Amino acid sequence: MWKNKSCFLLLVGLIYLAGCKQSPPPEIPEEEQKGAIYFSGYYWNYKNANTPVGPGPNRFLGTSEAAWVDGNGYLHLKIFKKDNFWYCSEIISTKEFGYGTYIFTCLSDLRNFNEKNVFGFFTWNEYSFQTDGNSEIDVEFSRWNNPNDSLLVTYSVQPVIFSNPTPYQERTHKPSMATLAFSQATTHMMRWTPDSVYWESYKGENYPGTTKISTWSFDNSNIPRTKILGSSVSDPIVIPAPKDSTNVRFNYWLLNGQAPSNAQNYEIIIKSFSYTPL
Repeated sequence: MWKNKSCFLLLVGLIYLAGCKQSPPPEIPEEEQKGAIYFSGYYWNYKNANTPVGPGPNRFLGTSEAAWVDGNGYLHLKIFKKDNFWYCSEIISTKEFGYGTYIFTCLSDLRNFNEKNVFGFFTWNEYSFQTDGNSEIDVEFSRWNNPNDSLLVTYSVQPVIFSNPTPYQERTHKPSMATLAFSQATTHMMRWTPDSVYWESYKGENYPGTTKISTWSFDNSNIPRTKILGSSVSDPIVIPAPKDSTNVRFNYWLLNGQAPSNAQNYEIIIKSFSYTPL
């Protein structure tokens, strides 16, 4: 009888285990998917390209030699020469983002940029070209190949076609400012809604800070524009919308893929990034 009872208990245990195996593990939420880098509460992956690609075009090295997070949790991005090639850096969020408020703080002195250097923060979607021109809005810091340019920040709502004789000038703005403002840490905000995009930049490491450097807004009263990519033309766009798979990116790259005019390596440090959905 004991033997039968033991067999009965063993059978019950096997049925229980079999039932457990039939239950799939819970799916990992999109915002918790892991990546190569963990920065400011989010996972990110490297952009990696051994042959030149946009922006630039440039080579992007997808290793910690190009982008890494230090012991303080700060993100480092580099432009550097390796094996006779110039490499740039870019990280791509694993989380999908949309309408809301984006804030980041840069610790580097942006006045030290070479005229070929571009530091960018932007939204992007590989699949939204036709309806939303890749869902891109930007904050970029560059002298745009003019070593005497003192207007170091550019706010943009894509599509912007800089190569055209008459680009969509109303979709990009370089605000007047005191260059000295960028000698210290600066904090930048970008608010994206269905009806407008709004930017603010401040001295220091806080938002809102006590000293505003610049601001700009763009709304639905502007003219719809198309994005042109080779023979493809997007639908007319005023304010691009986020779609599934829209991510955010930080990059540090070379204008037209050309080496810095002084042939020096460069590094930039971003202290933090935050996002509040609309």
